[in-house]
Amino acid sequence: MRVRKCLPVPIVLSILVLVSADAALSAEPGPGPRQTPLSAADNVRVAKPGVSPGPAGADALAPGEDAALPSSAAAADNAAVPAGAAGADNVAETPPGPAEGPGPEEGIGQAPSATLADPLEPVNRAVFVFNDKAYFWVLKPVARGYNVVVPQTVRASVRNFFSNLAMPIRFVNNLLQGKARGAGTELLRLGINSTIGMAGLFDPAKTGFHIEKRDEDLGQTLGRYGLGGGFYIVWPLLGPSSARDTVGMAGDTFLDPVNYLTDPWAAAGVHAFKSENEVSLSLGDYEALTESALDPYVAVRDAYVQNRAKKVRE
Repeated sequence: MRVRKCLPVPIVLSILVLVSADAALSAEPGPGPRQTPLSAADNVRVAKPGVSPGPAGADALAPGEDAALPSSAAAADNAAVPAGAAGADNVAETPPGPAEGPGPEEGIGQAPSATLADPLEPVNRAVFVFNDKAYFWVLKPVARGYNVVVPQTVRASVRNFFSNLAMPIRFVNNLLQGKARGAGTELLRLGINSTIGMAGLFDPAKTGFHIEKRDEDLGQTLGRYGLGGGFYIVWPLLGPSSARDTVGMAGDTFLDPVNYLTDPWAAAGVHAFKSENEVSLSLGDYEALTESALDPYVAVRDAYVQNRAKKVRE
């Protein structure tokens, strides 16, 4: 029986360690060319068929296979590049969308501008001073005495009565502007306030049924159809107006039942009483507007123009 000679175990282990170390050294790549750090924009690479990938050391790409983007270049890949810029073929270009223009104007015609010419300013200022003195010397003292004698609830009922009486002005102008719902609302309010509201002395349509008044006049109707204000004008005792609103005010007189009184002096007295009642319910508003203004005339004019422009837009 022959005995096979075997190498000692320590020698076998030493040989295995040397072989493993030699294999590891042979698999380690040699030093390559120095790589320059790339910016975020340079990291965006798209492989093309037949073109070698970028810098040395990058993994080989198969034709048609896109290179993975580094995480540092994720934001750069989504940026749109203008046509003709360098590297634009590597980044998707976002086509410009259609230009956004102003939307169509609401209403029947184009809304007039919120500015108003004032060629009659010297005359208007003189009339403004007259109206200012008439307010402080006549209207305001009378309104204060009227407030002492007549309670506010009664004065509010007087306002409601005249507002209910002027319903034809609002009804016709709602129809002229094509606002059928507004015209129907005015008819409904007239029926409720003339019956439940005791001939219009109260406004249960608003307080009980939450039906608001649709305030329209001929001046607003003309503005709704695109007619500008023309120029600013101040009327004695009537206050600020415009050429368009003056025409509208004259037209609305034919719809006001008060003007059909047989005695013209009686009609004038009713209008004077109505105006004084309104002053008594708005004492302090005129002072708040003019006392803090550098030029009270300009403050009243601008407030009037802006308020009328808002009403036309509505």
